Amino acid sequence: MLSSSPSASRFISAQPWFGSIPANLQEQLCNEVSLMQADKGAVMLAAGSRVDGWHAVLSGLVMLQSPASKKRSSAFIGVPDGEWFGEGSAMKPEPRRYNVVALRPTSLLCLPLPLFATLRKTSLAFNQFLVLHLNMRLGQAMTIIEAGRTQSTEHRVALYLSRLFWRSTRRLNLTQDEIGQLVGLSRQTVNKVLHLMEGHGIVSLDFGRVAIVDDGALNAFLAATAAR
Repeated sequence: MLSSSPSASRFISAQPWFGSIPANLQEQLCNEVSLMQADKGAVMLAAGSRVDGWHAVLSGLVMLQSPASKKRSSAFIGVPDGEWFGEGSAMKPEPRRYNVVALRPTSLLCLPLPLFATLRKTSLAFNQFLVLHLNMRLGQAMTIIEAGRTQSTEHRVALYLSRLFWRSTRRLNLTQDEIGQLVGLSRQTVNKVLHLMEGHGIVSLDFGRVAIVDDGALNAFLAATAAR
C-alpha cells in the first residue's frame, strides 16, 4: 500500500531538475509523492496492472521481469536504490508490460502520473533529465539483447557488473544469488565465473558481495569473452 513519506519528499527535492521548477509545484511534488514497501521476492508492481506513476527505488533492489510464458520468465534489468524506472510505461496509456520484483526488502517511490505529465509539459530541466535517462535505458536494452545471443556465460556475468548498469558505485553489494537472477544463470554458474574474475584481479568477493576493483581489467575481460 502507498503512503506519504518524508524520505520520499527528501529524495524528490534532491533531484537535479527540482530546483528549476516553480515553488508551488515543488510543494505539490513533496506532498503527493508516495512510498510503497515490500519484502524480498514480492511482486511490487504486476504486469498487466494500471500504471499510476513514475517510480524510483528509494532503498533496496528490484528486478524488471517479463511475465512468464510457457512456464518461463525473463529478467531484463536490475534497478538499484537511487534510480528511476518505468518512464516508458508512464508515457503510454496501456497496462504495465512487466513485473517489478523485489530482490531484497525494498521501498519504491511513486511520482503520480498527473504530476509526471505536468513536469513533461512545463520543465525543460525535467525533460533533459528524462531524455538522458531514456538514452541510458535504451543502451542497456540493446546490450542485453546482444548479450542474450552469445553462449558465453562469462561475458554475460561480466556485462551485468559493468558501468553500463551500475554507474554510481563499484561496490555493488549484490549477492551471487541476485546476480544469477538478473543474468538468468544458476548461482553455481555465477560463483564459478566470479571466482574466475577474482583470479584475474577484476573483482573482490567478501561474504558473497561483489566489488569491482579494476574497470580496465573488466573491460578487457568483456572484450575477450565476447570474441568467443
